Amino acid sequence: MNVLATLSESGLFLQLTKPLFVPVFMMYYFIKNRYFSFVFVLFLLFSFMGDFSSVFSSNSSIIKFSSFIYFFSYLMLIFYAASKFKRIRIDRVIAIYLIIVVSINSYFIYELYSILKLQITDPIEVNLFAAKSVSLIGLTFLSFVVYLNTESKQSIIYLLVALCFGFSDVLHYISNYYIYNWSFVMLDRVLHVVGLFFLFNYIIGENRLRKRQIVEERISTESTLALTRQ
Repeated sequence: MNVLATLSESGLFLQLTKPLFVPVFMMYYFIKNRYFSFVFVLFLLFSFMGDFSSVFSSNSSIIKFSSFIYFFSYLMLIFYAASKFKRIRIDRVIAIYLIIVVSINSYFIYELYSILKLQITDPIEVNLFAAKSVSLIGLTFLSFVVYLNTESKQSIIYLLVALCFGFSDVLHYISNYYIYNWSFVMLDRVLHVVGLFFLFNYIIGENRLRKRQIVEERISTESTLALTRQ
């Protein structure tokens, strides 16, 4: 649907496809799962509001509201990634590597910010871009730290979520305010969908770990009670 909408270059078709992402993935998720972390509920709510808000109107106020809502959705993911920082130690070499990576990304975002300041007359919209970009850099940084310390499948998936949303957001601004290219628009939409796909897979994986932990705790409790009775 995203490819067809992009190739047709129909603005309405492009706008109508994006709000379908979150409901479709939620229907897929609820077929076999029932539990949702409150942080992810808030992220999906904000993300859907951001997708849906610009369907029927494209004035500047709606665009700014959409950007503001997306910013809050990224904050939810940052909050969840920060909760994984318990007992994580950062090696000196890893710390230097992370500083270099974040510096390169920050410089790239700063250059894009400088270009957008010349293209966008509304300073609020430019500042919202800066806020979203900083939040995405922070999300990628936290996800990368967790990955380097745990190297688990779940941490890799969460890092991919952060990267997909980050590149999608950058491509959105490039195609809308700098150089319009249908391939940029399509790649932006595809990365957004892939990011949601990885996020739902991450949630499913976390639920499996949670259920496994509950079962292990139940078995441990039952074994303790059996030994106590003996």
